[in-house]
Amino acid sequence: MRIELATEAGDPQRPNEDYASVALPASGRGGVLVLLDGVTPPEGDYGCVHSVPWFTARLGGAMLELSVSHRDMTLAEALAAAISRTAEAHRSSCDLSHVRTPQATVVAARWSGDAVEYLVLSDSVLLLEQPDGSVQPVRDSRLDTLPPPVRARREAVRALPRGSAERAAAGREYARLVESLRNAEGGFFTAAADPSVAARAVTGTTPRSRVRSLTALSDGAARWVEVFHEGDWSRCAALVAEQGPQALIDRVRAAEAADPECRAHPRGKARDDAAVVFVAP
Repeated sequence: MRIELATEAGDPQRPNEDYASVALPASGRGGVLVLLDGVTPPEGDYGCVHSVPWFTARLGGAMLELSVSHRDMTLAEALAAAISRTAEAHRSSCDLSHVRTPQATVVAARWSGDAVEYLVLSDSVLLLEQPDGSVQPVRDSRLDTLPPPVRARREAVRALPRGSAERAAAGREYARLVESLRNAEGGFFTAAADPSVAARAVTGTTPRSRVRSLTALSDGAARWVEVFHEGDWSRCAALVAEQGPQALIDRVRAAEAADPECRAHPRGKARDDAAVVFVAP
């Protein structure tokens, strides 16, 4: 078995909000990977005294432990239990009903000798490489299918000069539109304080014999494909398998540095936290 992971903050002056981990049970059979991308909160009050890294460490750690020690639970059930456990850890001190209470995207996979189970919630990605080298991307595409007026507003914001008052004002209006769709019917879902969102995740199971490797990517790493178009998912998986997770992050950083004003490749953040987990079970 080969296991490699790498994660790096987008801004060295800010804490990394991504989480990445792998665990192997004491039985020596199978394993679990968990990757979370913490959602950067808005400026001002968001109802919680805790940081996003606190939340992702709590939620990711709970998800990892439950997925390993309770193999009778599905990954969606483990995520629901992890969300509940994390919510209880700060329910008495924080307003968990706030729309921007700390939250995260989730990728999880659990493998045994017979099968590989997977779960993806929001815009992080899991790549399943098959024995013939083909790659199946597992994605939650709801952010890609937001109502046309919202997507048009996003493109309009990104077309404005970075740092301008016009972009700041347009960005606030766009953020209000997105917030109205967060964890709402017809919108998109992230893991926050409501365990019922676990049922909204993209889940599945595939025979172990059909999986050569698994690669989990936060959107800060997946932008190599989705934003910079440096390669497709197959090339991305091959790069990680051949050169390791840090090589992909390094290429993302080079692409970001080549377009610091986000003109050639419009994006919400010039640099983003990035995390990659690779497992060849």
